[in-house]
Amino acid sequence: MSCLFCKIIAGEIPAQIKYQDELVVAFADINPQAPVHILVIPKLHVENAAELAAQSPAALTAVFTAADQLAKTEGLTGYRTIFNTGADAGQSVFHAHLHLMGGRGLAWPPG
Repeated sequence: MSCLFCKIIAGEIPAQIKYQDELVVAFADINPQAPVHILVIPKLHVENAAELAAQSPAALTAVFTAADQLAKTEGLTGYRTIFNTGADAGQSVFHAHLHLMGGRGLAWPPG
């Protein structure tokens, strides 16, 4: 499989793993946009969050549950969760992934 995130899940590409269970893996973003920037991904390969919701609501719930646990572990008092869907939204890896960001004030709108 040529998916970057599937290779991380399989252990073929190293990553700074922050959390893992039977449904999700979370790791530090290699190009962080905030002091805390973690990607939370389902182990199931689907292109985006809408597909994840349709194919595995349990995995979608697990992604958000993991993000909340990680935010607490990282000591975040506030955080942002983002799913980019499609190239026009900035999605560059077409495996659903949630960006957990925090550790500083975050502006709105995000850009």
